[in-house]
Amino acid sequence: MKLAFIIDPIHQLDPCHDTSVAMMEAAQILGHEVWITQANLLSVVEGKAWAILQRVELIPVELIDGRYFAANPWYKLSSGQRAFACLETMDAVLMRTDPPVNDAYLFATYVLDYIDQNKTLVINSPNGIRGANEKMYALQFTNVIPETIVSADKQVIREFVEAKGAAVLKPLGNKAGEGILFLQSGDRNFNSIVELSTFQGRVPVMVQTYLPEAKEGDKRIILLNGEPIGALNRLSSGSDFRNNMAAGGTVAPTKITSREHEICTQVAEKLRQDGLIFVGIDVIGGYLTEVNVTSPTGIREIDRLDNTNLGRDVIQWIEQTIKSKKEK
Repeated sequence: MKLAFIIDPIHQLDPCHDTSVAMMEAAQILGHEVWITQANLLSVVEGKAWAILQRVELIPVELIDGRYFAANPWYKLSSGQRAFACLETMDAVLMRTDPPVNDAYLFATYVLDYIDQNKTLVINSPNGIRGANEKMYALQFTNVIPETIVSADKQVIREFVEAKGAAVLKPLGNKAGEGILFLQSGDRNFNSIVELSTFQGRVPVMVQTYLPEAKEGDKRIILLNGEPIGALNRLSSGSDFRNNMAAGGTVAPTKITSREHEICTQVAEKLRQDGLIFVGIDVIGGYLTEVNVTSPTGIREIDRLDNTNLGRDVIQWIEQTIKSKKEK
């Protein structure tokens, strides 16, 4: 197969952490061609999506005594294999650009709409990405989320926090724990926090009741076509209430509980309907808090902790899906 990965500039990726690299390595090991491009290198020509694509060869990381080690350099770009090509010449296109989902990100998804998915598999669906704000998307699963409001109104937020005693405020467009704040009833900084977070009441934020179980970790579960394939527990560093790896959190092995399997079952059908194939959900204390659909991460850590190869599982799923399409 020929696989195109839409990523951030490759030199900015961390081969020992980034899920995109794990997938590209797996594709190469399984004998497929790996091509890369960036969101700003996409075009529409004669009603089709095109991109400036470059072939890449990777030196896979090594896992030694529980730590990943990468060669330097860990990738090689083929200067002779750079082309402006129609994306329908690829067997699959994987949209793996990091948030924020700003205008440039949305415009890239509009370009990807011009790929005929009968010819080329697109993961995740551009329409699905547009419709699935990673904070808001969880709100439709009312049976499995903590009490939550979304508002830009200071008084609405104040009344919610006072009723709950403590809450967590989340900007709707950020990633990796950026801008997440802990709110407590009676906090003298409350007005300033809300004013800054809502840009003086112009932009709504999500406010969720604080779950004390967060001290025991924030679980990331990876779903492939709605099915859970692995999980890890993210733990706060101690100096920060956030458990995100990007905020200094550590990771630990974990098992998926029966309650978490129930959550996965509840979200699976909707994810499939929306073409959201590779997804990371976040669960705290048995409650769904976020659904990550843009460039969910965690594969490297799960593989290290559980001796798995989730990148290979993803690529083999793509292989089988494309094979099934061709047989129809």
